[in-house]
Amino acid sequence: MKTINYITLAISICCLSLVIYSFKPEGAFYDFKTITVVESIVPNGIGRSRMIESLEIKDYKEFSKVMSEEDNDRNKSDRGDIRVKNYEETKLLNFFNIGGIRFQNIAANDAIVNSRVSQFLDEGWEIVSITAGVESVGSADDANGLFITRFYFKKQK
Repeated sequence: MKTINYITLAISICCLSLVIYSFKPEGAFYDFKTITVVESIVPNGIGRSRMIESLEIKDYKEFSKVMSEEDNDRNKSDRGDIRVKNYEETKLLNFFNIGGIRFQNIAANDAIVNSRVSQFLDEGWEIVSITAGVESVGSADDANGLFITRFYFKKQK
């Protein structure tokens, strides 16, 4: 009798699992957005700092090529087709001015970036990842450089 109860319980659990699984969406589809923050570390305030968001959607497949031993010609995608002409550009302040590092500028940039990120979160976007990097030669006579931060967001369609 116990064996029959265990078998019945096992069959019931399997059936219940199938019913629950059948209501699960077939695939989660998301929209993605990226915001890129470029902050200049060029001395004397002559650099350019911006927050950029593309307003166009591009399909990477149009500009991709699978390389193989038989076909190893370079990717001949036209740069003009890849470029995005519709984007939002928000001016940010440079880290340096003539007097040196300007902490007030850093705080102002933080406030602007926080405002944009908060707007995305209010619109239902979720932060997936934040990635930051620095481009600079790093030598004693290096007069160029920038911080770049990318914010990746997703939202269920």
